[in-house]
Amino acid sequence: MASGASLKRLLVLARPEAPRLTVGTVALLFTSGLTLAYPAFVAEMIETALNDEGREAIDQLALLLLGLFAMAGFFTAIRSYLFTVAGEQIVARLRQRLYDSLVQQEIAFFDEHRTGELTSRLVSDTTVLQNAVTVNISMLLRYALMGLGAIIILLFQSPQLTLVMLAVVPVVVIGSTVYGRALRKVSLEVQDALARSTEVAEETLSGIRTVRSFAREEEEQARYGGRIDLTFRLARKRARLGAIFGGGASFAAYSALAVVLWFGGAMLAEGTMEIPELMAFLMYTVTVAFSLGALSSLWGDFMKALGASERVFELLDRQPSVSSGEQQLATIEGRVRLSEVVFAYPSRADTIVLDGIDIALEPGEVVALVGPSGGGKSTVAALLSRFYDPSVGTITLDGIDYLDLEPDWLREQVGVVAQEPILFATTVAENIRYGRPDATDEEVESAARAANAHSFVAAFPDGYSTLVGERGVRLSGGQKQRVAIARALLKDPSILILDEATSALDAESEHLVQDALARLMEGRTTMVIAHRLSTVKEADRVLVLDGGKVVQEGPHAELVETDGLYRQLVERQLSGAAA
Repeated sequence: MASGASLKRLLVLARPEAPRLTVGTVALLFTSGLTLAYPAFVAEMIETALNDEGREAIDQLALLLLGLFAMAGFFTAIRSYLFTVAGEQIVARLRQRLYDSLVQQEIAFFDEHRTGELTSRLVSDTTVLQNAVTVNISMLLRYALMGLGAIIILLFQSPQLTLVMLAVVPVVVIGSTVYGRALRKVSLEVQDALARSTEVAEETLSGIRTVRSFAREEEEQARYGGRIDLTFRLARKRARLGAIFGGGASFAAYSALAVVLWFGGAMLAEGTMEIPELMAFLMYTVTVAFSLGALSSLWGDFMKALGASERVFELLDRQPSVSSGEQQLATIEGRVRLSEVVFAYPSRADTIVLDGIDIALEPGEVVALVGPSGGGKSTVAALLSRFYDPSVGTITLDGIDYLDLEPDWLREQVGVVAQEPILFATTVAENIRYGRPDATDEEVESAARAANAHSFVAAFPDGYSTLVGERGVRLSGGQKQRVAIARALLKDPSILILDEATSALDAESEHLVQDALARLMEGRTTMVIAHRLSTVKEADRVLVLDGGKVVQEGPHAELVETDGLYRQLVERQLSGAAA
């Protein structure tokens, strides 16, 4: 993305805050004007003192100068408040837009981008942009106006001396251009490195139990330290660039002041300039020098913002690759068909996971999907939830292609209970109500009773207001499963997918969960992905997947009597149980 386009988009971000920024700009104009009046007052006081016009005249000028400072302070406070609030509002709006864009992306996008990286873009990169589009614009206008105003006044006072002073400006401009390009590149590298370190931190902290169980704390500390060290080295490089440019700009500014003092001293000696005029000229020169230094620093901040903005705008502009239909069915029978489906995950497109499978689920039918690990069972579940679209072939609901159905409506018709259900760090009630946000407390409790969850929830001191912790860590495996089942019951989907829903449970929890699942499956088209015989044998049909193909199909009793992969799987499970 070109820097000009990025800068334009940064400025567009400030457009909704125009009222605040306009008032703040007016206050800024008053502040700049009052600041420019200050050297003239000082020159008048010096001239008054030199002419011996009396203490009373000096006192009056001093009071006027104090009043000028008070007004400048008042307008500075207004300008600072309005621009800062506008900046906070802009970054809040930007984060919301970025978050909205992220959650709308297809699942394949999240396969390719780690959570830590996206979190860094959402937090760190947007923070870099915050000041660039408000406070820094305010400061840019302020110092530009002060510098330009001081130069105009200087030209009226002494054109010759002003031209001598302005000889350093081209040097500063050229230096700013070179510095800005280099800083933008390094700032982009810093933000990327920071995102990489955030990835490691998020991965380690979210998997802290695994880290602790393998005693790998030191290794993870070293891994994070390596990423942070890279971030520091790049930030140090950025600081070095800033220091070199800042020192050079400072030298140029003070050199201009020294040259003005040199030429002005000569003019004073020749009698072509008075002391008050020279003092005022020097003070305006200081204003110009200070403004140039501040503008160069702001230029660096803008280059940092441009570096961060490229990644943010890239995510904001990204359109989900999954096409969206608009059709919704008035009534649903629950007939699902996968026809000649070929699928490879976008993140590893050269590996075929499903190879031309045909699967049909009739309304109200329970179909079990079994097979070796890696055979494609969970991939079928992901396709039915339309997390992905087939590479080849079609999936239909009641004869309508998935691609023609409105995605959110479709997902409302599909309920999933996974092996490791994800619960949010809120209350039990809110986790159950996630299935249907408008459900009443009575409906939530009714769903919990049907899922065999009410008894343990009611035993908690806070009942349904009990916080479950991050990912439901405060609940046991069986309790999490039953909350997830209650959530699915409340959702009331037409299509149900049970993905290894009982494989990680003890016998007692499995019994309670199986009882709840039996209620959940009533009257729904259900696909059960399972290894356990107790789950599979009750299904109307069993499909055996191996290598992305359906290699066997039929009732459990029939398949177990037939020499084939299913029989081998059953015998292996029975021998394992016997052992």
